[in-house]
Amino acid sequence: MAKTTWFDVLQHHIKIDIDGLDPADTAALLPFVPFDQTSNQNLVLLRMVAPENRELFLKTVRERKDDGWRAILDCMSVRLCALNKDKIRGRFLLQTSPADAYDEAKTLAHARAYAREFEKEGIAKDQFCIKIPATGPALNAGRELLKEGIRTLGTSLFSVPQAVAASQAGCLSISPYYNFSWYHTDRAQWPDLPDPALQHPMSPRIVQILNAYRTLSARSGPGAPPQPLVKMASFLSAREAMAMAELGCAHATIPANVLAELAALDVETNQPPPSQSAAEGVPAERLMHLAATDPLVADKVPVSAEEVVEVDYLADGGAALQVAIEADPMTTRGLEEALAMFGACERQSRAAIEEALKRI
Repeated sequence: MAKTTWFDVLQHHIKIDIDGLDPADTAALLPFVPFDQTSNQNLVLLRMVAPENRELFLKTVRERKDDGWRAILDCMSVRLCALNKDKIRGRFLLQTSPADAYDEAKTLAHARAYAREFEKEGIAKDQFCIKIPATGPALNAGRELLKEGIRTLGTSLFSVPQAVAASQAGCLSISPYYNFSWYHTDRAQWPDLPDPALQHPMSPRIVQILNAYRTLSARSGPGAPPQPLVKMASFLSAREAMAMAELGCAHATIPANVLAELAALDVETNQPPPSQSAAEGVPAERLMHLAATDPLVADKVPVSAEEVVEVDYLADGGAALQVAIEADPMTTRGLEEALAMFGACERQSRAAIEEALKRI
């Protein structure tokens, strides 16, 4: 009899998305079919320059050579998604340019360009979602995109005000980062803990986000649009991924290496972290006290859900959201470093495309 793995347990409680564009990423876990498949500028770059995609890349460059590097990159990004049409159950996600994170008009234009490319590949609006940075201008663009039937996800998100702003923008979902980018590059800074749900410094903010969303739902009443789905991302261990069910998240967006770790650990010989059952959107009872703490900012008492939902974060181009971001050093740094990292990857993609253009 096959042993029950951590992956089996987690899949029973929440939806699992794949953090990557490689069709082989889930091969070791078949017949597992991810719900959504997400990506970013780094993941697109890795697949675009992969040897097995060389012919598709050159074909795209030749076909779109008169349209500029951006159109070529958008087309190639969508075509990489299309390679996985029969391998997911939900939506494909692509991210707008980090260079346009503070430009509403350019974010709108980029999201619409993606939508046109998806349409060319026969991928309907209910089969994709556009990732936009959780800044005031980008989320205001998300509000406009919703009117056009284009759903969005708030990304590069680290705080409760960003999450509430994403709700005000009508985002379908948000992806708070469980780990900051510098935890990935310098593991000495990573809080590798035995009970992440209780001990990880980002867990209190997740509890606070879900509290804010429940408050907004109660105020909106029956029949109102649902609050964004919380789809946690940026995991470094199987223990962290397992914590998402107890925190009450709807989805977990997990990279292939962590999926493999989850599938390799059986519950009989490798006891998962302690947990209590939780409903979607409601953290387990043992975690509720985290709403009153914020270990990411010393001596800070979090604003209550009732207070934070009163703020119109998108007015005046997102002025109140920018104030909130600048008042939180960890969110400021997290957002800046995420945008810088993805921006560097986008520039590498541009260089690869421009080099290919020279050779055709």
